[in-house]
Amino acid sequence: MKILVLNGPNLNLLGVREPEIYGDKTYAALIGKIEQEAKALSVEVTCVQSNHEGVLVDTIQQALGVYDGIIINPAAYTHTSIAILDALKAVTLPAVEVHLSQVSEREDFRQRSFAGMACIRTYMGLGFDGYIEALRFLKSYLSE
Repeated sequence: MKILVLNGPNLNLLGVREPEIYGDKTYAALIGKIEQEAKALSVEVTCVQSNHEGVLVDTIQQALGVYDGIIINPAAYTHTSIAILDALKAVTLPAVEVHLSQVSEREDFRQRSFAGMACIRTYMGLGFDGYIEALRFLKSYLSE
């Protein structure tokens, strides 16, 4: 089982960017945690981060026929990118949306998730553990 973990803009700055919201752990620590859980679940993961919408869209499109599912944190593109929504819908791979913070309790402009419209589940406000829950859920979902 192969899962693509896709992270959007500014997640490469974890540990530096607004630690009161996102915590003080780094992006490298996040990837380490994801890879450790994937190994325990006997799942192969590929983690990709980009600050560029087109790269995220290209990566989603290239996942078709390669991966069994996608875990995506589109970050700020969550609220703006119909292109990411359309790419997720086009590839028809089961996708799970993750957000480190409790987006529903933040600014008004963060209340709509375009990417989430193409996802079968969303985890938010769980920090790094949201990725672990998404990975466990997706493995179970794909195993059924």
